[in-house]
Amino acid sequence: MKDIEFSPGLVKKLREIRRKDKPLFRKIQKQLKLFQVNPHHNSLRLHKLRGELKNVWSISVDKNYRLLYIEDDKSVYFFDIETHDQVYK
Repeated sequence: MKDIEFSPGLVKKLREIRRKDKPLFRKIQKQLKLFQVNPHHNSLRLHKLRGELKNVWSISVDKNYRLLYIEDDKSVYFFDIETHDQVYK
């Protein structure tokens, strides 16, 4: 399994979500745990983005939120969480 890392900006956003929206934070935790066990699980709706974000991957937290990451041979680097509309604008 690859190492999983988080950007400082994402860590800050996650702390704010934990403080303001506990149900969303629990969903994020659940999806990240699932990603660790099986990154290709259907409920993650894993897919690669296109255009300017062509090297970025997305997993779904719920119908609205997406966790974005890039990866290399050794690690997965989660760097942002955004709504569907923010990602696909």
